[in-house]
Amino acid sequence: MKRYKNGRDGYNSAAMISPRVLLSIDYEPWFALTRRYDSLVDPQQRRDLDGGFTLRALDPILEMLGEAKASFYLVGEIGGWYPEIPQKIAAAGHELGLHCQFHRPLVDELELAKDLAASAAWRAQYHVQGYRAPMVGISEAAYPLLRDAGFSYSSSIYAPSGQLIEKSGMLELPVSTLSLFNRPAELTAPRNFSPRLLAGGEVPYGSSFMIGLMPKLILKILEREIRAGLSPVIIMHPYELVRPESFLRRMGRDVASHPLLFPFTLRKSNFLKTLLKYFPVSPLLTYIEEIRMQNAASSTPAS
Repeated sequence: MKRYKNGRDGYNSAAMISPRVLLSIDYEPWFALTRRYDSLVDPQQRRDLDGGFTLRALDPILEMLGEAKASFYLVGEIGGWYPEIPQKIAAAGHELGLHCQFHRPLVDELELAKDLAASAAWRAQYHVQGYRAPMVGISEAAYPLLRDAGFSYSSSIYAPSGQLIEKSGMLELPVSTLSLFNRPAELTAPRNFSPRLLAGGEVPYGSSFMIGLMPKLILKILEREIRAGLSPVIIMHPYELVRPESFLRRMGRDVASHPLLFPFTLRKSNFLKTLLKYFPVSPLLTYIEEIRMQNAASSTPAS
C-alpha cells in the first residue's frame, strides 16, 4: 500500500496544493436512509416510493451551491428514473460519481460486481471516475473490481485528513476523521463509522451524522484542518438539504427503532450556506487531479 500525504507534512511542499473542503453529496433517495426497503427490487415501486423527491430536490441544491462545485455520488437508478438529473449535475460543472446502482450494503464482492455491471452504461456516458460505497463500507477486495470497472479513485473509508492511499492501482481519498490519539499506522478497509473506529480515538467529523449533531463544532474543526494545510472530505445528502414531503412522519418508525438515524434527518442547509460563505470547496476529483499534476511536475527533470 502506497500512501501519499498532502498538507503541512506533504510531499513536494514547494508546490503546495491549496487546501479546501472537499464537498461531496451522496445523491440517494430519501428511503435509502432506512434499511426497510433494501429488498424492494421492482424499479417502478422504488421510483414510486421516491415520489419525485430526487428530481424536485436537485434544482434547489444546485441553487444553494451557486458557483461552488462539489462531487455528486449518484445512486444510478435515479438516473434511470430521471435522466435529467445526471445531465443537470454534469452541465452545472459538478463531478458525477457512483454511489451504487441500487442502495444497499455492497461489501460482498459478487454483489458489488453485479452492481458495477448494472451501472456501466451511464458511467461510461459521463466518464465517471469516482466511487463512494454505500454507508462508506468497503472491503480491500473491492478495489481491484473498481479498478477493472474503470474507476480511478474511491472515497469509501474513514481516516484522518491529508491522506491519499494507493490500493490495487487506484486511489482512496478517505472521508475525514479527527484523530484524538496517534494517527493510525494502517488504513485497511473496512473503516466505516463504527464503535471500533470511535474506540480507536477517531471522530468521523466528515460524516453528515456529526454535522447534524454539532454543526458549529464541525465548522471549527474544518477551519483548523484548513489552517494546517489539509483538505478534509465531508458528506451530505439531498434529504438533509431539501426536506422530502412528510419526511419525519415516514422516518418516525425507523428513528424510534434506531435513534442514531436522527442526526441524518436534521436540516443542514444552513450549515452548507455557512460552509460556502467562509470556506473554499471543490470536488474530490479536482483535488486528485491537482495532486497528480503536481506529482508529475516534481518528477520531471529540469531541462
